[in-house]
Amino acid sequence: MYSLCKDQHGCRFLQKQLEESPEKNVPVIFKEVFPHFVELMTDPFGNYLCQKLVEYCNDEQRTQIVDIVASELINISLNMHGTRAVQKMIEFLSNKAQIRAAIIALKASVVPLIKDLNGNHVIQKCLNRLTSEENQFIYDAVATHRHGCCVFQRCIDHASEPQKHQLVREVTANALMLVQDPFGNYVVQYVLDLNRPDFADPLIRQFTRDVCALSMQKFSSNVIEKCIRAAEASTRRLLVADLLTNPHLEDLLKDSFANYVIQTALDFSDQEQRTQLIEAIRPILPAIRNTPYGKRIQSKIQRDPQAAALLSESNSAVHSRANSPILSPHR
Repeated sequence: MYSLCKDQHGCRFLQKQLEESPEKNVPVIFKEVFPHFVELMTDPFGNYLCQKLVEYCNDEQRTQIVDIVASELINISLNMHGTRAVQKMIEFLSNKAQIRAAIIALKASVVPLIKDLNGNHVIQKCLNRLTSEENQFIYDAVATHRHGCCVFQRCIDHASEPQKHQLVREVTANALMLVQDPFGNYVVQYVLDLNRPDFADPLIRQFTRDVCALSMQKFSSNVIEKCIRAAEASTRRLLVADLLTNPHLEDLLKDSFANYVIQTALDFSDQEQRTQLIEAIRPILPAIRNTPYGKRIQSKIQRDPQAAALLSESNSAVHSRANSPILSPHR
């Protein structure tokens, strides 16, 4: 039977026996094939029988298969024939113990698998077949990995529409962690760059209560700027509102990262919130006017006719007070 497995016609004959009389033939074929299962999974013909056997065998036999191939699962997954057999095995995993064994076997090599022509299909099968919780090992491995974050982006590029939705849902669920990571933040930005409101809006809304804190961090501040630019009008208002309600706006204006977020908010917020923001900035502006970012913020305000008028009134009042006998420093 072993030699039949590695022959084109013999392999087809055995598959047909499994299909026509599984109760009678599965135990016989399983007994003969099982000792050679690892080898046959990468055989040009034997892999088809392995796929069929995984489909028709019972739960106990499937557990034995998972256990015997676990130590070689990475090498099998990287093989052009083996990847098909591994995908079929993942598709028919039937209990928690089998799933756990498969995850343990794949966990250490997620990024190499995704980068591989054959191995990436195994990871995609996991994404399709396993639950989000069970797939957490994939997201943990790639989203915050120097090369993995690029791989994750390629996964989104090449995913089917359902796969793409699943990937984006996971990014959204882990957005607060990813946005603060040196590499994970690029994954968040990549989703925003897809120009899909159905993806971007739920993602951006993850940050609406943490805008100020995220604006003061190196990696996340870039993402918050992009969120303000890319958000739908109603969501943008929530982002800017978090800036307006911050009692420590001066700290944001003086911060080397957050000041850029303020500048972006001035550029993209609607007229009502822009005016509110300028009103909040006006009392602080004299203290930061001579700093590089203070000059840029003042320049942005002056480009807005309504805001420039407000600023002019504020400057006139300051000038008037400065020349009054009561406040004169020369008195």
